[in-house]
Amino acid sequence: MQGTSPSKPTVTDARAPLESGRKRFFDARYWLRDLILSLLLAFIVIFFLYQPVQVEGTSMMPHLTNHERIFINKFVYRFEPIQRGDIVVFWYPLDPSKSYIKRVVGLPGEWVSVVDGRVLINGKALIESYLPAERYDRQSYPPTYVAPGHYYVLGDYRESSNDSRVWGTVNQKFIYGKAVFVYWPFSQFGPVE
Repeated sequence: MQGTSPSKPTVTDARAPLESGRKRFFDARYWLRDLILSLLLAFIVIFFLYQPVQVEGTSMMPHLTNHERIFINKFVYRFEPIQRGDIVVFWYPLDPSKSYIKRVVGLPGEWVSVVDGRVLINGKALIESYLPAERYDRQSYPPTYVAPGHYYVLGDYRESSNDSRVWGTVNQKFIYGKAVFVYWPFSQFGPVE
């Protein structure tokens, strides 16, 4: 009689749940390995290359505001020089336990003065396109020579900034990072200008 033959049990049917469990175990193990490596890499990048910091105060308004959170690049100045216009984070020269954030306006070997709120570099007006006119303080300060290895720094909100006009230049050894990216609040998310 031709017809259906009884089904025979197969060995692979018995192994299927075991192999499926083994596959899930190896998948989970690889996923966990990738997660640990990703977290380790993120830790290395954030701890050694970039550092999250919180801005305190209003001296860098409108570009950086109070309680904004930014990333600073801690290694950029090992590979390139500090440039005019960079927003730098440094240890406050009069109290190295405090950090300040300001914009570099004067470079080593230059004479910097402020006349009616306008910055002069070696007697020529500095074009500060990043600074709205209402942020100038309209005061004058005598010429200051920026010694080799030092920088003249100012806040963008000049009326409320404690900066090189008051306590002098910043030694390069105190500068430990460049502000590069705002990550909080999300409405300000993006590169620092």
